[in-house]
Amino acid sequence: MMSIMNYTSLPDFDHHEEVVRCVDEGSGLRGFIAVHNTNRGPALGGCRMWTYGDEAAALADVLRLSRGQTYKAALANLDIGGGKSVIIGDPRSDKSRDLLLAMGDYVNNLNVSYIIAEDSGTGVADMRVMNERTQWVAGVVEGSEHGGDPSPSTAYGMFVGIKAAVRHRFGSDNLAGMRIAIQGVGNVGYRLGALLYEAGASLYVADVFADNCECAVREFDARVVSVEEIHRTEVDVYSPCALGGAINDRTVMQIKAAVVAGAANNQLSSPLHGNRLQKRGILCVPDYAINAGGIIDIAYERAGGDQEGKRRHLDSISDTLAELFRRADESGRSTARVADELAEERFQKRSEGRHHQI
Repeated sequence: MMSIMNYTSLPDFDHHEEVVRCVDEGSGLRGFIAVHNTNRGPALGGCRMWTYGDEAAALADVLRLSRGQTYKAALANLDIGGGKSVIIGDPRSDKSRDLLLAMGDYVNNLNVSYIIAEDSGTGVADMRVMNERTQWVAGVVEGSEHGGDPSPSTAYGMFVGIKAAVRHRFGSDNLAGMRIAIQGVGNVGYRLGALLYEAGASLYVADVFADNCECAVREFDARVVSVEEIHRTEVDVYSPCALGGAINDRTVMQIKAAVVAGAANNQLSSPLHGNRLQKRGILCVPDYAINAGGIIDIAYERAGGDQEGKRRHLDSISDTLAELFRRADESGRSTARVADELAEERFQKRSEGRHHQI
């Protein structure tokens, strides 16, 4: 195991507790693990596999994602911290059993507690392979709801959160007739689409994989829009559910939706973009506040699988967002800044009595 040198000088470094470069020549593994904060408990976060342009891009992503996990867990009132991992490669062609086993070894040898879980490009089957090398794996509990896949809970939490945002912005949470654009209809985006379609929404979808769009057209009567144009579609809600950075210098002034509420982590390239949306009168829902369903699901499964308690916790996402919207309106600050402050209050106070398992 080799720790990254000089990562503390990177712009996305934020007092991370540990950052590790993962390399295994035999399997072709190249990636990173980043543990941001364990004040509230062991770090929990998924393993993303993606075709990053280079290691610098992968490192920047894992630093931002792990920080976001800390804030997400704290805002969701969970006794866990934030971590994340990434693997460089195409999940449809570069993944192998040996690569996953090598990643499991890295997780097992960390100096701090990090619980790995599925994310974009990885799934339950991959976690089970890693589990052969480390106990620090989530989403592999036999008999658990959805077979250990947290994406249905992420999608349900998103649905609850979108209703809360629509209620705040339009005065009613009735989604019938609402036009909603989903960018990325993979595991979470597809399930979110199903819930929105059942609620009567009209859907617009975009995805880099054509078969995902074809499925959405067949199942939800969705209209397909190009990935380059989906953000500027005239809709009521724009929901980025793919990778981060969808709202950036190029797109921020082109968005025509009244609400931005997506499952993608770090969908704002910079906090300044949240301020710009606010000035334009667009309600921007903090991503880590609305997409917390997956981390809630995993926490409950590891704690014994209280399904009723988990459902109540998922429903409470609506209450959390209502409080954020109220504070933002009263203070005139962005929803992102208010969410950060509330999360920081929670995880910075929990510096003693760290947990080691959930």
